[in-house]
Amino acid sequence: MASPAAAAPPTEPERWRDLDMLLSRPGNLVHSTFDPSPGLRDLIGSYVEVLVVGAGGLGCELLKDLALSGFKNLHVIDMDTIDVSNLNRQFLFRIQDVGKPKAEVAAKRVMERVSGVNIVPHFCRIEDKELEFYNQFQIIVLGLDSIEARSYINSVACGFLEYDSDDRPVQETVKPMVDGGTEGFKGHARVIIPGMTPCFECNIWLFPPQVKFPLCTLAETPRTAAHCIEYAHLIKWDEVHSGKPFDADDTEHMQWIYSEALKRAELFGISGVTYSLTQGVVKNIIPAIASTNAIISAACALEALKLVSGCSKSVSNYLTYNGLVGTHIKVTEFVRDTDCLVCGPGTLIELDTSSTLSEFIKMLEEHPKLLMSKASVTHGGNNLYMQSPEVLEQMTRPNLSIPMFELLKGTPFATVHVSGMAESNGKKVSSLRKLRVAFKGVEEASKMDTTESS
Repeated sequence: MASPAAAAPPTEPERWRDLDMLLSRPGNLVHSTFDPSPGLRDLIGSYVEVLVVGAGGLGCELLKDLALSGFKNLHVIDMDTIDVSNLNRQFLFRIQDVGKPKAEVAAKRVMERVSGVNIVPHFCRIEDKELEFYNQFQIIVLGLDSIEARSYINSVACGFLEYDSDDRPVQETVKPMVDGGTEGFKGHARVIIPGMTPCFECNIWLFPPQVKFPLCTLAETPRTAAHCIEYAHLIKWDEVHSGKPFDADDTEHMQWIYSEALKRAELFGISGVTYSLTQGVVKNIIPAIASTNAIISAACALEALKLVSGCSKSVSNYLTYNGLVGTHIKVTEFVRDTDCLVCGPGTLIELDTSSTLSEFIKMLEEHPKLLMSKASVTHGGNNLYMQSPEVLEQMTRPNLSIPMFELLKGTPFATVHVSGMAESNGKKVSSLRKLRVAFKGVEEASKMDTTESS
């Protein structure tokens, strides 16, 4: 008996039929700015650029879902290479891809399957990109497994936000984000509209603190595989590599921790130490479930489509999913922190007109709300001082002795962006902050000049 013929792949009109129907008809739940049109999908594909941050389990799903939602201009950034342990859930990768950059392989696979989409991969750290790189996108979608990385992208997007004289967000400077995350059978999708909804820092308390083991237990009475791994990570590494920082993204460093943890486990008769568990304990990674990634990615892609088209009102503003026992989905509306250091108008710094750039940078180290070291400073897209690379540091070094008032063109008030290392949960992490600089006495003097001239 002959086997039935395989179903023919959908034609272009068939592939986009449901999406076109959604974007071309009015409804009671649409946003007030929604203008239904049969050509709306083509407009989105032509003019909207989206950045996907992360090309792991959630990132692979996001690229596929966004491409199939009409977004044709995508960028993806990820610093990782493909490991064999990724293949069970990161469906865009194959065994022959092991060792290759995730971003490059993911982009290639999606472009092979979805005609007309263009995905530009970036195999690098998120901190390696200039701020203007992030400013080109209409929306940023996060598929990350790191609090530090989320915090950095959040500070970058909020850094573009400007406020008017009444401390109201200037709409043209708002950079929306959709943040997705999964932990086993649980996940979340949230919409962040800087200045209007809570940013990542406003609700950072939602993330539970990392589990920590007493050092005495690790050193004297380990009972689990995790204890052996943390002993190698927190105690043995410093004993052997005095002064050399541990890099969790360096495969040689991680392999060393794994080998030492195995020795420790054998000494105390403990089983269960594996390389994947070592990665999970050291990087605080919770095993990912493919179905959870798919569900959260679908929610994120839909929110991105709603943000750029207005075809429906955005979720307000934090969706949680729990598939551990049955299925439970809930939306919670969190309130923005009006005093947030990241998405607010900016921390106010008062300076004398004679204060130099060098003195300003020193103030950042001592400011109780900032505590920022090794700061680079920019204003209006111009580099006032850059700590790195070396060529930029040499070019901007003469500015250190120039008064800030002169560098900022003699304006009474100005907004500057500073990036450097700041304290977060007891660790030094990359941070970017927006500051409002005011010069003492200048505003009063300008008012007096205006009064006298009139």
